[in-house]
Amino acid sequence: MPKDLVIVESPAKARTVGRFLGSGYEVLASMGHVRDLPSGNLGVDTENSFEPTYVDVAGREKVIREIKKSAKTADKIYLATDPDREGEAISWHLLESAGLTKKPVQRVVFHEITKNAVAEAFASPREIDMRLVNAQQARRILDRIVGYRLSPVLWSKIKRGLSAGRVQSVALRLIVDREREVEAFKPEEYWNIHAFLTSQATPETTFRAALQAIEGKTGRVRVANGEDAAKIVEDLKAGTFKVASVETKESKSRPAAPFITSTMQQEAARRLGMTAERAMRTAQALYEGIAIDGDEPVGLITYT
Repeated sequence: MPKDLVIVESPAKARTVGRFLGSGYEVLASMGHVRDLPSGNLGVDTENSFEPTYVDVAGREKVIREIKKSAKTADKIYLATDPDREGEAISWHLLESAGLTKKPVQRVVFHEITKNAVAEAFASPREIDMRLVNAQQARRILDRIVGYRLSPVLWSKIKRGLSAGRVQSVALRLIVDREREVEAFKPEEYWNIHAFLTSQATPETTFRAALQAIEGKTGRVRVANGEDAAKIVEDLKAGTFKVASVETKESKSRPAAPFITSTMQQEAARRLGMTAERAMRTAQALYEGIAIDGDEPVGLITYT
């Protein structure tokens, strides 16, 4: 009996999704991208609207053959890659590389790998969103145009194997500009003065007060050197202090926003000492499914 063919990126995701869908579906993994720009040349026609030239990724020949073979006997084909620009592009490349044009092909998107989420996604499939595909292509082409020409400079100046692209190049420029600002900065000496005060009503309560004005003159108090600071401190020690007013405000705190890639990597590095690569591997594994207490794997985080 023919089965519907479902294509995802990884074997772990394929196992989890396949368990939810049941025996009426065959779930295969593309192992990531199956097509990309060639490694031996620029692969972008800069004289013809930046038209890219794609080739099959080395080592994906067997995967493509298996997909083509299964597609011949499938009733329908579902592309269930990740719900982002990269996932949309992988689905489009699969369509082109494996020649999935003779059978009905639809795109399904779910942001968490749970039974309900997968069922809802397959109940409302859609077409491939070429806006997302073109966004990914523009990003990849820009990476190639910048990196292909700039990386050899790093190889000659630093060491081979380093890569430069649209992100690294801009980040380096920001660092250089900031360093130039630091080098051009002329330090100015200034002193802040604070008093630690105790309440007469509650002697156990101590609070810190900052010097805000001198002789009634409002505005920022600028103390330029230690001598002036010492004189002001001596004058303050001879005086008495009273609280002129107390203002009470209600404040609201909001929970932290959901992680995006950059904030997730930052927190993983700060709290757990993870590299960016390890943080992304861990997040992908949590999304694709982890076995808990010996049960079947289930997705533990959402993907937005």
